[in-house]
Amino acid sequence: MDGHSRSIGMTIYKGEFKKLHYANPINRFGIGTWVAGTSICGIMFFKQFGADAEAQALAILNAGLWIIYIVISLKGFKELKDPSFGQQAHGVLLLTTVSTQSLVLLFNTVFADVPGGLNAALIFLGLLFYTISAWVILKRYAVRGWNIAKDWNNTNCIFHGALSISGLAMFKSGLVTHQLAAWFWLAVFLVFIVVESIEIVRLIWRIRIYGLKEGIFTYDVTQWSRIFTFAMFFTFTFFIETPMQAVILNTGIWIILILLIIELYLSVDSIRRKHVRIPLSVRKERSV
Repeated sequence: MDGHSRSIGMTIYKGEFKKLHYANPINRFGIGTWVAGTSICGIMFFKQFGADAEAQALAILNAGLWIIYIVISLKGFKELKDPSFGQQAHGVLLLTTVSTQSLVLLFNTVFADVPGGLNAALIFLGLLFYTISAWVILKRYAVRGWNIAKDWNNTNCIFHGALSISGLAMFKSGLVTHQLAAWFWLAVFLVFIVVESIEIVRLIWRIRIYGLKEGIFTYDVTQWSRIFTFAMFFTFTFFIETPMQAVILNTGIWIILILLIIELYLSVDSIRRKHVRIPLSVRKERSV
């Protein structure tokens, strides 16, 4: 059983699933990480161990999870019409696209012959989810009064991450030619530049307002989305020959590694700070 499955099981076992993942329409979209994570585990499992039957069974189970997730997400999109929820919209909505395209990559890895119609349908559906999600998110930021340091979410980097995995799914499934994939890569690259430019401005303002430690070196679980998006763009670039390929691959691997080290440090530091030590006097009282 993979880590994502255990995460689902633990929340259900503790009776926290509805509170953590369903009560708020925005949080429901986060379930897409379980679908995408299971897809990656299935791909790695297949490539490392060549366990065809097991990987195919996992792919089928993950498809079932994806269907449940999409039904939940559709209800979530409907509830986002409420302004109180709509003004909370952020990049987590784009996990509808990520999860869908991850399923395409999983199927085309573990199954020998995936019908072209199925690939096309899933990829189109993923891009449709991207369009809807992007419209809802951009609608939030189209109004005045929001603050880039406080209101621009970490998950908004999935704007380019979702496009990267879409391009990779199109290319790996054979739905598009290498030339068309290269043009799509260029579009992804432009979105990457725009989003990460906003992130740099946000970084500067957060340091000015909160200081270095609180501004950028405070752990938040959504920060892992940045590692995913950079890694996804790196992977897409690896398969597409462009004039920028060598530069991005040579520098990108170090950027991802540095981000991973920083995130691991922040997560360990967060766990350490949350650890409550029982004072010696209290331990003595309990032992009496």
